[in-house]
Amino acid sequence: MEDAPVAGQTRASLNLRGIMYLGCAFFFFSSGDTLAKFLTNHLPPLQIVWARQTGLMCIALILLARYGTSLLKTSFPRLQLLRGTLAVISAVCFILAIANVPLADAVAVSFIAPFMVTVFGAFLLGEHVSMARWVAIGLGFAGAMIIIRPGLGVFHPSIFLVVIAACVFALRQVLSRRLSATDNTLTTLCYTAIVSFALLCIPLPFFWEWPESRWIYLMMAGMSLLSSIGEILVIRAFEIAEAVVVAPMHYSLIIWATFYGWLVFDQLPDVWTWLGTAVIFATGVFLIRHERRPRRRISP
Repeated sequence: MEDAPVAGQTRASLNLRGIMYLGCAFFFFSSGDTLAKFLTNHLPPLQIVWARQTGLMCIALILLARYGTSLLKTSFPRLQLLRGTLAVISAVCFILAIANVPLADAVAVSFIAPFMVTVFGAFLLGEHVSMARWVAIGLGFAGAMIIIRPGLGVFHPSIFLVVIAACVFALRQVLSRRLSATDNTLTTLCYTAIVSFALLCIPLPFFWEWPESRWIYLMMAGMSLLSSIGEILVIRAFEIAEAVVVAPMHYSLIIWATFYGWLVFDQLPDVWTWLGTAVIFATGVFLIRHERRPRRRISP
């Protein structure tokens, strides 16, 4: 849904709200990811993802109890099912990755997601992509390769799972934008919750391990709540704002990931990670400035 239904709201104000929503979303995601990384020492990754989606499922049930099953009416049921499936894939890949690599390094590689939003927007939504944006995409991947340094034997192979997670996450963002034209935010949230929870419940009996203490239960609950709030904010951000404007807020993750990595795990990014992050960040800033530049009109 565009800005029309919101009385008195201009596109600029809606974009600003979207930026704020997404910035808050990534704070909640980082906090939840920190708990998830800690839990990888105690529980199987799939169980952690299941716990993460359980909170979102509880919210969906509350919404359905209040508004009824009419909330599940959608113009694009297949896209809703696809988005829920992608939520499982991105979460599983990321949790598997952070079990073996530092949180800040994983987050730095995930910075390719905003560039992938541009790629998917071009091929799936038919959005025009200028040469400058294609160059920015190439530089963004170059920055990611500086961080990963493939073939040098420096990083754990699991870091490539972050690349997959970032691409899938970007696809989810593009789908959110596509669905927002016809479906309510709460409809998308419910489908994401139901589909992802159902898919994770199928193999649950085969990987379940009972938590060893009440603190593990509390951390599972906290992770679930934080991730659920983040998911709601992401959906809302892409519903009211332009994807190309809000997507660069993904970069705020490095602040929280570095802080939590230092505070909780005593891990700080190395110089190569900082260099690659700087390349990606600078490229993103250039892309933002380029997109905001007024276009010249060519006289006939």
